[in-house]
Amino acid sequence: MNRRDVLRAGGVLSAGAGLGGLTACSGTGSTGQGGGAAGDAAKGDITVWSWAGPAAELKALVPAFNKQFPDIKVTVQDIGNPAIWDKITTGLAAGGGGLADVLHIGVDYLPGYVEKFPNGLADLSKLGADTYKDAFAAGLWQTVSSKDGRVSALPWEANSAGFYYRSDVFEAAGVDVDAIDTWDAAIEAGKQIKARTGKYLLGIDKPASQADSANFFQMLLQLQGAFYFDLDGRITLDSPEAVRAMTIIKRMNDAGLVNDISGGWNALISSIKKGTAAVVPWPTWFGGIIEETVPGEAGKWGVRLPPPVRRGGLTSATVNSTHLALAGAGKHQAAAWKFVEFVLTRPENQVKIYKGKGIAPALMKAYDDPVFHTPSAFFGGRKPGEIFLGALKADSPAFNYTADYARALKATTDAQTKVLLKGADPAKVLREAADQLAQQTGRKKA
Repeated sequence: MNRRDVLRAGGVLSAGAGLGGLTACSGTGSTGQGGGAAGDAAKGDITVWSWAGPAAELKALVPAFNKQFPDIKVTVQDIGNPAIWDKITTGLAAGGGGLADVLHIGVDYLPGYVEKFPNGLADLSKLGADTYKDAFAAGLWQTVSSKDGRVSALPWEANSAGFYYRSDVFEAAGVDVDAIDTWDAAIEAGKQIKARTGKYLLGIDKPASQADSANFFQMLLQLQGAFYFDLDGRITLDSPEAVRAMTIIKRMNDAGLVNDISGGWNALISSIKKGTAAVVPWPTWFGGIIEETVPGEAGKWGVRLPPPVRRGGLTSATVNSTHLALAGAGKHQAAAWKFVEFVLTRPENQVKIYKGKGIAPALMKAYDDPVFHTPSAFFGGRKPGEIFLGALKADSPAFNYTADYARALKATTDAQTKVLLKGADPAKVLREAADQLAQQTGRKKA
C-alpha cells in the first residue's frame, strides 16, 4: 500500500500541457575528461532499470534524447517493483556485476545501498552534479549527498504531505475545512463529522497488515521536522515529537474517528469507493488515484496541505522521493550521466513525465509550466499543483532514512498496533520500540 506499488500498477495523476526552460551546463566530468567517469560521453550502450509507469516515461524520452546524442543507445527495462530492490542488492553484493548503468532508487533504499556498498554507486559530483545543487526541492540534496561532498544520485520525484478531503461531507457536517489549523482542531472536526454524517475522519491499517501502515504517523513526525533517526543516525523514535504524533492517533482512535483499512491496497480503495472517511491524508501522487477510483465524485473533493501539529508549525513535508543513480562499476558512466542529466534537469522532460504518469518533479523550474497552475474540476476548482508547489518551496528539513529504515518501520507499526488495538500508552510503547531498535542495530538513542 505504498507509492511505488501504485506506480507499478500504472496509476496516474491528471495533468495539462506546457513547457518550461532551464539551462545549466554540467562540469568537465560529464565529458569523461578529468572527472574519472568511465566511457565516452557521446557514445555507448546503456541500460536503465526502473518499473512500470516511470519506466514507460523513460522509454518515451529516448527518441528526443537520441536527437541530441544519436550514438548513445538506451535500453530501458521494467524490472518490476519490488523485484528491482532485490536485483539491485544482488548486483551490488556481486561487486556491480550485472547491474544496469542507470538505477531508479527510492529514498528509503538509497541510504542502505550507500552504507552497505560504499563504492556500489558512482559519485556524481565527479560528473558535474554539483551544478544542480540548488535546482531541486528543499531538503532533497541532503538525501542524495554526504557531508564529504559525494553525490550518490539525482532527485527525480518529490511527494509532499497532502490532505485530500470530501468537501460535501465537510459541508454536510457544517465544518469549514480551511479553518482547521491544527490536528487538535481536526479531531474536533472529526467528532462533528462523525456525529452528523456517520463518516470516520480517516483510515489506518490498525493491525499493520502492510509494511508501511505507519504512513500517517510518519507524516505527523515530518510535520514536526522529526523522523525515526536524526541526521547523525541516532534513534529518535521515542522523541517528544514521536510521542505527540502517536498521541494524536490514539486520541482519534479513542474518539471512534479511525476506520480500519487493514487488508492492503484493495481495502484502501474500497474505503474510498464506499466513502467511509472524510479525509485521505496521503501525498501528492494520490490525487490521481482518487480521481481514477471515484470519477463520478468530481466536485465533491478538495485538497489542501495538512494542518500543523502545533499552531503555526509546519504544514509542508517532503514525505517520499525517488532518484536516479549510476552503477559504480559501470563502463559507460559518462554516457549514462548524459541520460540522467537529460531526464532530470530539463523542465520540459519533467513536465512530459508528469503529464504521462503524474510523477511530481523534484526539479523546481518545472513548476513554471501552466500544468501546475490549472484549476482542477475534480477538486472543486482548487489548484493541486500550486498547493504542493507551496510545500516544496517551504524550508523543509532533510530526513535521514539510514540503512535501518525497515527495522524502524517494523518497530513503529508494532507500537502503533498496540496503541490502536489495545489502547497502549504512546510514550511507553515508543520507548520500548526505540530500545528494541537500538538493540537490533547497535545505534545510540538521541
